[in-house]
Amino acid sequence: MLAIRIRRRRAAALATAAVLTGLAVPSLAANTATATSPSAKTTADYDDTYYKDAVGKTGDDLKASLHTIISDQTKLSYDAVWDALKTTDQDPADSGSVILLYSGLSRSKSSNGGDSGDWNREHVWAKSHGDFGTATGPGTDIHHLRPEDVTVNSVRGNKDFDDGGSAFTDSGGSLTDSDSFEPRDAVKGDVARMIFYMAVRYEGGEGFPDLEVNGSVDNGSNPYIGKLSVLKTWNDEDPPDAFEERRNQVIYDTYQHNRNPFVDHPEWVGAIW
Repeated sequence: MLAIRIRRRRAAALATAAVLTGLAVPSLAANTATATSPSAKTTADYDDTYYKDAVGKTGDDLKASLHTIISDQTKLSYDAVWDALKTTDQDPADSGSVILLYSGLSRSKSSNGGDSGDWNREHVWAKSHGDFGTATGPGTDIHHLRPEDVTVNSVRGNKDFDDGGSAFTDSGGSLTDSDSFEPRDAVKGDVARMIFYMAVRYEGGEGFPDLEVNGSVDNGSNPYIGKLSVLKTWNDEDPPDAFEERRNQVIYDTYQHNRNPFVDHPEWVGAIW
């Protein structure tokens, strides 16, 4: 039954990707009320400009080229992240709310904070993995910072990612056990691509740790997150959707002015790892 369910989920994901392939970026945001109007460029346009030094490369050469490209960014303060997330993660059906990453719930933008019922800033690459905290740089990079319910954020804690576990209050289909966390199906690929972005962007320069993806789920405070094989599968089974693509564009156009290359080219995950 598990194999059948995986095949069905993969088929649905590929069908969604096929539909989205023909959409230009403005169409992705057409029904989303926001102060930001994503540019009309397509992935092919960025291949000729933004990614021109990376196209055609593989392995360490590709990783090094992408690192150089995406390291050219505007850095935000941790306070500025609040307002950025209200735009990047805006609910397409309600301009006054954001979508919470793991639970999938829609919550008022004004309900941000640290109390029960609020949403706060979830570090998808747990900030204790490399001990970078909330310092400007990896600690404030909105390519991996997402809104999440305070309690759900606490449930995830600093666990690595893997399949398996049990549901919990407001899980939205996400699961957890003693040493790992499994996001809901609709954002598994999103989580994987955020992790791979961080591993390429932060390579030990600028006083930041060298972040790497590995095959473990017990990484503690080391600058590693796993589980590599599972994250690669999630990237394949849950390709980028309209929400994720629009988010990448808004970050590029309005905030950090760099892109998550694995949203534009999810196949580059396999080309590097």
